[in-house]
Amino acid sequence: MVTVLNWLGGAETMKQVKIIVEKHPDGYVAYPLGIKGVIVGQGDSYESALSDVKSAIRFHVETFGLDVLDIHPPILEAFVAETAVEI
Repeated sequence: MVTVLNWLGGAETMKQVKIIVEKHPDGYVAYPLGIKGVIVGQGDSYESALSDVKSAIRFHVETFGLDVLDIHPPILEAFVAETAVEI
């Protein structure tokens, strides 16, 4: 979970956001859970993908407003599971 700082009208607001970071052969992809809209960050490292998605979240909130963070019910926890699926 990361904290995203946002500047709206000169006021600083903070929001804890759950971020999924995936490692791929050609780099990392990160995306938040519980935000309205599509937001993706990428990078050559875990840290750069996380930094990129935090920047994308700030831009998204500045563009569309704080309502994009208003998800009900909120996501309390996130889990990653792997299972076999018969196909």
